[in-house]
Amino acid sequence: MITKIGLHYLKSFAFVLCAGLCFTAHAAAPVETEMFKSEVAAGKLPPVAKRLPANPSVSALDEPGMQPGKHGGTLNMLIGRARDVRLLVVYGYSRLVGFNRKLELAPDILESFESKDDKVFTFKLRKGHRWSDGQPFTSEDFKYYWEDVANNPELSPSGPQSELLVDGEKPKVEFPDATTVRYSWSKPNREFLQRLAGASPLYIYRPAHYLKKFHKKYSPKIVDAESKAGKRGWASLHNKQDNMYQFDNPDLPTLEPWVNTTRPPADRFVAVRNPYFHRVDPQGLQLPYIDKVVLAVAEGKLIPAKAGAGESDLQARDLQFNNYTFLKKNEKVNNYRALLWRTGIGSHFALFPNLNVNDPVWRTVLRDVRFRRALSMAIDRGIVNQVLYFGLATEANNTVLPESPLFKEAYQKKWAKFDKKAADKLLDEMGLKRGTDGFRRLPDGRLLELIVETAGESSEQADVLELIRETWKQVGIKLFTKPSQREVLRNRVFGGEAVMSVWSGLENGLATPDMSPDDLAPLSQQQLQWPKFGQFHETAGKSGQTPDIPEAVELLKLSTAWRAAGNRAEREKIWHQMLSIHADQQFVIGVVSAVPQPVLARTTLMNIPEKGFYNWEPGAFFGVYHPDTFWFK
Repeated sequence: MITKIGLHYLKSFAFVLCAGLCFTAHAAAPVETEMFKSEVAAGKLPPVAKRLPANPSVSALDEPGMQPGKHGGTLNMLIGRARDVRLLVVYGYSRLVGFNRKLELAPDILESFESKDDKVFTFKLRKGHRWSDGQPFTSEDFKYYWEDVANNPELSPSGPQSELLVDGEKPKVEFPDATTVRYSWSKPNREFLQRLAGASPLYIYRPAHYLKKFHKKYSPKIVDAESKAGKRGWASLHNKQDNMYQFDNPDLPTLEPWVNTTRPPADRFVAVRNPYFHRVDPQGLQLPYIDKVVLAVAEGKLIPAKAGAGESDLQARDLQFNNYTFLKKNEKVNNYRALLWRTGIGSHFALFPNLNVNDPVWRTVLRDVRFRRALSMAIDRGIVNQVLYFGLATEANNTVLPESPLFKEAYQKKWAKFDKKAADKLLDEMGLKRGTDGFRRLPDGRLLELIVETAGESSEQADVLELIRETWKQVGIKLFTKPSQREVLRNRVFGGEAVMSVWSGLENGLATPDMSPDDLAPLSQQQLQWPKFGQFHETAGKSGQTPDIPEAVELLKLSTAWRAAGNRAEREKIWHQMLSIHADQQFVIGVVSAVPQPVLARTTLMNIPEKGFYNWEPGAFFGVYHPDTFWFK
């Protein structure tokens, strides 16, 4: 059976009022971009009709509140660190296939795609599509990645990315002609299209014409040059140049709507429109509408104040719900709108016990499900909700949201009701005795002092932990917080030094049975509750730790079974089994979900939804709304 999608995705959500970007087959004749007229006249750029693919992607702009725009203007945004220049890739959301506002998959960079039983995927490229430097984008770029990057032992010591392996099997990759690419497996690869559509996507192509200059197969002299210069070698140089997601190499051609022109280190990044971008509007105007995007680096804690003072035209990054009153108060004075969108993550605030912590005593305690359940029941989520979120949040575990067809109230509420007596009983059963000071002791006699580490990026996290500290104290647990930088926090968790950390929960709280349940199984080092289990999977057993918690092992088996499942009913059953395990085991302790997200938008910035959802995966934050269609009135 051949379908255009091959997966069935969530059709709609009550809180998503806009149906999404639609792509039509017709548009007016191309109109030259004002910014490029002088360069076209001077012969430095070809006219727009020759810069566009033969069959460009046409953004219909037919959703409520959307209207055709005009070229021009600079979009100013604030970022908390230079590395966040990669948000240009997230927001730009140019993908082979991408989610629309209904969270359905549709071709984007691709002209079309076909899936045969999720085993054979045939991609059709747009004839005449070009990279941002004007060079052709063809199947050669896919071939270069597969043959010369993914399967080159010096560039990819672990081989192709795990998303391209099905039970260890590599795909058969074919390139029938310049505009056709085919990936085939003997078993279904259910998540292949989702990974291509990700906020941080699976890139299965590279700008071959650019990167060949740094590859010893095509440029043998590069090896000698690197050796003579006493550098780390050609592979290191190639990987440094090849940063499509990081977006920190201005020389690397891109397919995104804007091209970064600033080389780090810098505190201000300027991106200009891509002359060869593949989307147009119904009037024939090449997108993006906006000429430039400027990302200014600011201290994260100062971003709400700077945004409220009018220094950003579009901002959600580093804005918290507790900033909303201030932002709303100043919107008329500084000519912006303070909107509230819905979030789509399983838990806005979650605690991650590190089940791979190095300390053997703490590891034993954290792995005892009674301890995790006690911690959860010793949190008064009602107080957190009322004090910090005016009762607008949902008191819940880390699980799917009510808008998901997989939602069950039991997943949301199990072990999540404040019950100090029940928590005390579980801790007593574990033998964690109280001292004369009222606090409990670890099995080795040490005071039970639980240090919760944070990225130190939000006062909101400190406020939540302060409320949790008071109720944990009542059951004999002393809580301390330790803020640090994000990279430091993650490295401490990965290395087993951190006992517990704080982050947001399940990335996709809007899941359907046909979306991957990978976040529920120990498959990634980024999963802060079992980073070494995830590392073991990612490195095919070369590093990390073999999963040895029965329920974690079962989750791995279920994730494998999901990929092999032959129908939607089987996949739905597996999802429920995995969600049930998580609700029971409390591997991640959720506190509140559905906290509204403030979104600041300049009054003159058009095509911004008044109500939308703000989510990393799926959604790419603003990406699902295609900022290339935003324009200044």
